[in-house]
Amino acid sequence: MAVVSGWQCGAMQPWIPSTENDLRHLLNEWDPIGVADDVQDEYDCMLAPLLQRLRGGASQTEIGEFLRHELEDHFGLDPLGLRPEAMAARVIAWWTSAGPADGTGRT
Repeated sequence: MAVVSGWQCGAMQPWIPSTENDLRHLLNEWDPIGVADDVQDEYDCMLAPLLQRLRGGASQTEIGEFLRHELEDHFGLDPLGLRPEAMAARVIAWWTSAGPADGTGRT
């Protein structure tokens, strides 16, 4: 599903802007290509797919596999040393502490 103007196409549920911003902040802290200080939206291509996976109940392993795939296939990086599994743990911890597992009620 694509995200258009804050809405998840097909499901007619809005992504909460602060949820996107919080996830963007996490990705920018990770900053695997080292450009977040200059380009705040560099990792926005991962926001919708990650939120979709999180809302669908993806495991830490599944999130790690997605991040590893993005590093290798999208950004052309060797994930060794970039620790996508550790980042997946951070994403899952953030998601779990931020609210209900389905993402409803997030502000």
